[in-house]
Amino acid sequence: MIARSEPTCRTCGRSLQGVQVSASRRSGTTDELGPDEPERESSDGSDLLAALLDGMDAALCAFDADGVVTHWNREAERILGWSADEAVGRRGLAGWAVRSADAEEVEGRLLSAMHAPGRQVHEFALLTKDGGRVLVRTQSAAVRGPDGKPAGVYCAFSEVHTQIDLERSIALSEALFEDASWGVVLVDVDLRPAVVNAHAARALGTGRTSVLGRPLGELLAQGVEELESALQHVLAQGAPPAPAEVWVTVRASEGEKRRCWRSGFLRLASPLAEEPVPLGVGWLFQDVTEAKQAEQEASLLRFRTQQLHRASRAAAECEDPAEAATVHLDFALAGFADHALIDRVAGGALTDAEAEGPVQLVRVAATPSGAPGPSKLAGRAGLPVRYAEGHPALQCVERVGALRASAGTAAPEAAREWALARQWPPEAVHALCAVLRSRGRTLGVVTFLRGAGRSAFERSDAMFAEDVAVRIASALDLAGMSDEE
Repeated sequence: MIARSEPTCRTCGRSLQGVQVSASRRSGTTDELGPDEPERESSDGSDLLAALLDGMDAALCAFDADGVVTHWNREAERILGWSADEAVGRRGLAGWAVRSADAEEVEGRLLSAMHAPGRQVHEFALLTKDGGRVLVRTQSAAVRGPDGKPAGVYCAFSEVHTQIDLERSIALSEALFEDASWGVVLVDVDLRPAVVNAHAARALGTGRTSVLGRPLGELLAQGVEELESALQHVLAQGAPPAPAEVWVTVRASEGEKRRCWRSGFLRLASPLAEEPVPLGVGWLFQDVTEAKQAEQEASLLRFRTQQLHRASRAAAECEDPAEAATVHLDFALAGFADHALIDRVAGGALTDAEAEGPVQLVRVAATPSGAPGPSKLAGRAGLPVRYAEGHPALQCVERVGALRASAGTAAPEAAREWALARQWPPEAVHALCAVLRSRGRTLGVVTFLRGAGRSAFERSDAMFAEDVAVRIASALDLAGMSDEE
């Protein structure tokens, strides 16, 4: 043991020798006091330091200036199997904790820390009590006496694979919050962001620090309820078995953006508590908006293609060409519009030159207004529809192309007046007119109408309407030829 100067703990400055005496007394071993040194009463500070050393997650041993082991905590006993009674008081590690052939090198590297500044890190193999070998990583530093001179060395060590696991966890955390190509957000138990990586900050349209502690409702215009519900479920039940796709609308400086985030959630619990204490939720997400939109467009295109195919097969079984036109109209309505109208040019088909003058349209078929049902043939009297000048259907004939119209965000009463003024059902809010062309002539117009519960027609919708119009026009042209015969 240390003869004159005692090693001290850098944490509290207390003598490590006193701690060894206290630990030895608890274990029933003989005190290592000199013959002329009075027995020191155990103090609260020594007991506290002994408890701290035994409670450390890392193994710890200490040597005096002569290389005698003075301290050996419980974690060191767990790793190597040697108890404090068996380790304390041994000179060096040779023959019991280190192979004799390696002892000189190992002890030299450990004791060299007495005369080196700071801490030294080494890796070498130690022997276990049952004869096995374990690779450890050590951190050693000098212990200085009251006079400031080196009085010994303390050495903290852990199994290399444990240390590597820890380093990997730290490296992973740093990489996730710096270089990850997907968003990572740590949300506290109050459902407010606590840590945000750079990718997530860009997705939220704000800076990494400005987003911290703010409610999610201040960052997202839509989708907040669904996201907060998912976070609360994770806090209460744990992580879901698969990623979830959440549609949100982000408030950005350039305006609101609707995005789809494929999200994974992890419940975070403190590793220091005896029972799991929730610290929050780890939320990882990736923007899949473009892929999701492409998937939806492909699915919609497949459905519409199938509808056109079914309509063609059904229309081919109709004896009356006019009835075949309504069949095409009914199949086109599924998932596309709420109402549809077919208006034919009064007096017969028009050439492109004739279409430049005033045109009148006669209602041929229409879907029932107010209740779903199949289209019905109408206009047997041949009376023109009272379309005002500039009506979308008349413009469609003049332009010989598709045309879209909408009441926009008008109030319900204003939208109703807008629809009635155009001779459409009162619930119509969005309209799409496609010209009926056959054999180089204009036969009329087909109009598709949507209510307030649907979005406005887009360019892709106009292309589908034109495909339907081609089939309707062919059927009406055939019906006109039959009438002439």
